[in-house]
Amino acid sequence: MPVKEACPVITADQIIAHFVGDYILQSDWMVQHKGRKWSAAFIHVVFYSLPFLFLTTDPLVLAVIAGSHMIIDRYRLARHLIWVKNWPWPGRRPWSECRETGFPPEVPKYLSTWLMIIVDNIVHILINGAALTYLV
Repeated sequence: MPVKEACPVITADQIIAHFVGDYILQSDWMVQHKGRKWSAAFIHVVFYSLPFLFLTTDPLVLAVIAGSHMIIDRYRLARHLIWVKNWPWPGRRPWSECRETGFPPEVPKYLSTWLMIIVDNIVHILINGAALTYLV
């Protein structure tokens, strides 16, 4: 019996679309307000989704990409994921101390911010890749 080739969930074009939408097409105003205002999050998501039109026109795939991006960015879910992954380990800190990035305050600000950005990007890329791979 022939072995079925695995479909890659993460592709270079999908990563490029993510970076173009999330960094090149995102204004400073969007960055500053998307976590506080639904309107800013929505405008960011419209611009974020544009590069994905080169990869698919499937409405369900685009809805998953846009919808998940809106929720993740509006609520800054990466910081919650970081905090939860540290919860079972000794030295855990309460949410009230880790609210800004998910890390405790003694982690240097530059490091906690960059690690939160990396986690955020990984979550977006995994969701987008799964939508582009399995929903078509």
